[in-house]
Amino acid sequence: MARIRRSLIFGAAFISLAFASAAQAEQIVVSNYGIAANGMPYAIAMEKGFFKEEGADVTGILSSNGGGTTIRNLLGGNLDYGEVDLAGTVTAIEQGNDLHIISDNVLTVGEFVWAVKPDSPIKSLAEFKGHKIGYTNPRSTSQALNVLLLQTIGLTQADVNTIKVGGFGEQVVALDIGAIEVATLADPVWSKNSAKLRTVVRGADALPPLCNVIGVATGKAIAEHGDFLRAVLRARRKAVEFMYAHPDEAGDIIAKAYDLDPTIARQAVHNLTTMAAGATRPYWGTGRFDIKGMDGMIAAQRSVGAYSGSPNWEKMIDRSFLADDLKKDY
Repeated sequence: MARIRRSLIFGAAFISLAFASAAQAEQIVVSNYGIAANGMPYAIAMEKGFFKEEGADVTGILSSNGGGTTIRNLLGGNLDYGEVDLAGTVTAIEQGNDLHIISDNVLTVGEFVWAVKPDSPIKSLAEFKGHKIGYTNPRSTSQALNVLLLQTIGLTQADVNTIKVGGFGEQVVALDIGAIEVATLADPVWSKNSAKLRTVVRGADALPPLCNVIGVATGKAIAEHGDFLRAVLRARRKAVEFMYAHPDEAGDIIAKAYDLDPTIARQAVHNLTTMAAGATRPYWGTGRFDIKGMDGMIAAQRSVGAYSGSPNWEKMIDRSFLADDLKKDY
C-alpha cells in the first residue's frame, strides 16, 4: 500500500509538472514569417535555442499574411506576443483593442529595392515620371513607400502610373511581361531575382529610417506573462546580434526555415546587415524605440489612406519589457 501511495504521489507530481510545462509552452505570431525579411531573427532564435536559453518555451511561430491577420490571430488565438506592422497596430489600439507596443523591431525599409529589366531606359528615380510602377496592394507598405519615394524628388502619384500587382513575386512576372516598368521589391524576393534585374533605387539609400514592424503584446499577457515577454525580447535580441556577427551561418539557418537556396538566403542577410555600417539605424533593431522613424512611417501610411489619426505614443508604448540599456529611445 505504501508503494502504491508513493507511486500515486509521484505520478500526480509528474502529471502536474508535465501540465505546467505544457501550460508554459507558447506560440508567437509574426507577420509574413517564412516570406519577408522582418521575421528572420525568429528563425535564428528557434534554431540556436535562444528562446529556451532565455526561458521562453516557444514551440512554434505562426505566420500570417499582413498586419490585420496577425492582430486577429494574436487576439483570437489567446497568444501573448506578435510582430506586426505599425499602422495596423495603432489602428487596432485606437479601436479599443487591448494591445501594447513593447519593442521597435525593424527600423528601416532597407529590404526594399526599385528594380527594372536590364535593358530598361530608366536609369534614375527622376526617370520614373510617366512610367508604370508596381506595388503589392492598396494601403500596403509598398504603396506608401512609392508615394514617399516620389516625394523625395518633388513628384506625386499623378506623375506616374501606379499599378496594383498583388505581391512581390507577381511584380517580377509583371515586369517580365511588360505590365509594369518598375517593380517595388523586397528581400528575399529581390535576392532571388537580382541576377536578372537592375537596381535603380535602394530604400536604404533614398529613404530615412522608418519603423517597419514592432513587437506587440496583449494586456492580458502583460499582466500575467511578463517574464515570457521579456524572454522573447531577449532571445530575439540574441538572434539579431548573431545575424550581424555570423551572417553566413544565419543565412544557412534562414534558408531552411524559409525554404530558400542557401546562396540566396546568405545574400539577403548580407544585404540587410552590411547596410548598417553607413546608416544611422540598423535594419533589424534589438528593441530600442525610434519615435522619429515611427512618425515617418505613420506619415507614409496616411498618404495612402492606411491611417488617418495622430498616435499618442506614450499611451501605446510599454518599454518595461526591454533590457535596461534599450529603454532610452534613439
